[in-house]
Amino acid sequence: MILQKFSLETFRDTLYQSLDFTGGSALVTIILLIMITITAIGGYYLSLLLLRGVAWAVEWTDTDWDDDLINDKFRRALSQLTPAVIVAVMLPRCFDDYNFLANTINILTSFYIIVVSCRALNTLVDNLFAAFAKRERFATYAIKGIFEMMKLIIIGIGIIIAISLLVGRTPIAIVTTLGASAAILMLVFKDTILGLVAGVQLTANKMVKKGDWIKTEKHSANGEVIDISLTTVKIKNWDNSVTTVPPYSLVAESFQNYQMMRDDQARRVMRAIFIDATSVRFLNEAELQLLREKGWLKGIDEKDADLMVNLRLLRNYLENWLEERPEVRTDLTYMVRQLDPTPSGLPLEIYFYTTETRWKPFEHIQSDIFDHIYAIVKYFGLRIFQTPAGSDFREIREKE
Repeated sequence: MILQKFSLETFRDTLYQSLDFTGGSALVTIILLIMITITAIGGYYLSLLLLRGVAWAVEWTDTDWDDDLINDKFRRALSQLTPAVIVAVMLPRCFDDYNFLANTINILTSFYIIVVSCRALNTLVDNLFAAFAKRERFATYAIKGIFEMMKLIIIGIGIIIAISLLVGRTPIAIVTTLGASAAILMLVFKDTILGLVAGVQLTANKMVKKGDWIKTEKHSANGEVIDISLTTVKIKNWDNSVTTVPPYSLVAESFQNYQMMRDDQARRVMRAIFIDATSVRFLNEAELQLLREKGWLKGIDEKDADLMVNLRLLRNYLENWLEERPEVRTDLTYMVRQLDPTPSGLPLEIYFYTTETRWKPFEHIQSDIFDHIYAIVKYFGLRIFQTPAGSDFREIREKE
């Protein structure tokens, strides 16, 4: 650096001595600026050659991390930084006392270095996020908000340095001044700060990730998570609409995540049919014999069947029938139980898990099972409770 400074100063002094005439000073300034420009251009192309060597080395290595981080976009950002650095280094050595032109160039160069440096660092952060996102072991974490916060910090530091350059004060003094306005900054960046904290909590507790099926009643959202950022969680509902939810609301409020159901290939069915309570009774021998012939009294002794009411026989049949169906997860809880009676009848709840979690196939399986249940009830001497319709009253009236 000493040799470089000496050489530039010697060259400059030689020019001033050689061109010691009216207008010579302006000519020296032009020559020095041309020299700086040529050096900057040469440095730019030299950096391109060096970065091509870096690209070759990156491709030669076995690991994929360097390919993801040092990609073409990041290398271009670095190459754009080289000319500005050369100008910033050479300018004060070529001009002891800045004139207006040199001073303007120095300020513009400093701003350019700040902008390009922030851009290069943000590109590196983007590359790092993309590298994490493409790897399955990191895909389960909601890390996008953390990387967006890193980019905001980089931009904030760049703005502080740029302001300090304009007002002629150190960045620490600018930060100290901003510290006095901390309350205002907290208010302005409230959503950003809450989003960062919520993102860390969502990631640490593995509460939600991109691709999960979640449901939150308060925000009327029921669908698949398509994006998790610093300030928003986008949910594509099953009606193809998109609901935007703040990340911190998922932490502060309750929501349902159905992803484990998908992963375990077990979707629950918990529906009740309503039996007319007046149809619950003991069956006669002819009715029991018909059920035996059809094999619907499996597991029940003939003598015990005479002492059981038809509703108990139906529950026994349905549990055995569910056990034989291939689409029912028999390794999980399945049962047919009676709930508290209601004015609308006696609820008989069927509870089981299906092996199919996709919406359409799941609905078909559920419908097929309950179609069978509605059709089989009458063979056990039971009736489905149904509120009388207008046609029912007309039939009664006609019979009278």
